[in-house]
Amino acid sequence: MVAFPPVKINLGLNITAKYADNFHAIESVFYPVGWTDVLEVIQTDNQGFNLELSGLTIPGTISKNLIFKAYEILKKHYSLPGYNFHLHKILPMGAGLGGGSSDGTVALQLMNEVSNLGISEKKMQEYALQLGSDCSFFLQKKPMFVTGRGEILAPIQVDLTGWYIVIAMPPVSISTAEAYSWITPLQPQKSIQEIISMPIEQWRDQLKNDFEKHAIEHFPVIGEIKNKMYEMGATYSSMSGSGASVYGLFKKKPPLFQLEGMQTWEGKL
Repeated sequence: MVAFPPVKINLGLNITAKYADNFHAIESVFYPVGWTDVLEVIQTDNQGFNLELSGLTIPGTISKNLIFKAYEILKKHYSLPGYNFHLHKILPMGAGLGGGSSDGTVALQLMNEVSNLGISEKKMQEYALQLGSDCSFFLQKKPMFVTGRGEILAPIQVDLTGWYIVIAMPPVSISTAEAYSWITPLQPQKSIQEIISMPIEQWRDQLKNDFEKHAIEHFPVIGEIKNKMYEMGATYSSMSGSGASVYGLFKKKPPLFQLEGMQTWEGKL
């Protein structure tokens, strides 16, 4: 069975508080985008887990991969067969797009389906949350207003259908821990929910990502990409998540966007 784990972009991102356990409270809108990895699973008679990788090189050991962690979570609760997974990695890592979270969440869904485990929607959400704070979003197929650590989801009316998007990932790496170390949490004067309801033309001066200013200070290329998006005619552009990818939203198909040393993708929402 083959699936295509997608990414998300952040439409605004506020860091509003820091919890006692050093996690942070956020406010954001996650919007699904059709840039995907390719994930295949084959059920086997021999118990155990195997993961083959192709495409982009994924750092770290298999034991740290969220696909393996998804298997470990289900193994605690179900008598599982063996699985051979093959992940063709297309999505950039450390991009603020949630590619790894998406892979792990889709792996949960694939094992449930191919092995007829009968996992309820509520249980699936619990297992996804064990993978990571943003993983439960990838069980949804629609925009969500996100609060808490990223696990509290509420539907929100925002429709970018027909808009073109360009995503560019520069050759820099920003760890999530590093990004949060730059931030002093602050309650925003205006909620992202309120800003999202405005015409997209007004987002440029209103819809902010708290990580972006500091990321640009450390990695000026991020600001250069954002400026390039606007030069190309973007109505709105922002860094996604904790970075380092930058996306632009365009009313019409933009000119071919290529920057040396960067991974780029464009499509219609």
